[in-house]
Amino acid sequence: MKPSDITIEPAGEATLQSLLSLLAASGLPPEGLSDHLATALVACDNGRVIGSAALELYGASALLRSVAVAPDYQGQGLGRQLTRAAIDLARRHGVTHLYLLTETAEAFFPQFGFGPIDRADVPSQVKDSLEFTSLCPDSALAMAAPVPVK
Repeated sequence: MKPSDITIEPAGEATLQSLLSLLAASGLPPEGLSDHLATALVACDNGRVIGSAALELYGASALLRSVAVAPDYQGQGLGRQLTRAAIDLARRHGVTHLYLLTETAEAFFPQFGFGPIDRADVPSQVKDSLEFTSLCPDSALAMAAPVPVK
């Protein structure tokens, strides 16, 4: 595989089922993602969905969710590329703060400015999302980051 074979592009109806399968295989909740397909990204290798990152937009805040990379593509920087692309997408939508929940990637996200945050400090619109209310356990770590201005 050459890095040039991989593209990061907006998700759509044509990639939705493959995206949902990737999330399920990665142990991430697929529920609710189809409601935010317009702000979801996929990494594809010759048409195969191999990675994802998505945003749920809530005014100036957004929830970063569904950051996943297929096992055979992990360790090559694709997760970083997808996260950067999602942050750029958030910036284009006027988002000033990103939030996320994680059970396994608390060491990954600080490189993008994320730090732990008390759930009580998360804006109510984000807290009312499916991720916060029912999909992620209370043990999941909440993290937040300002969206850097370019």
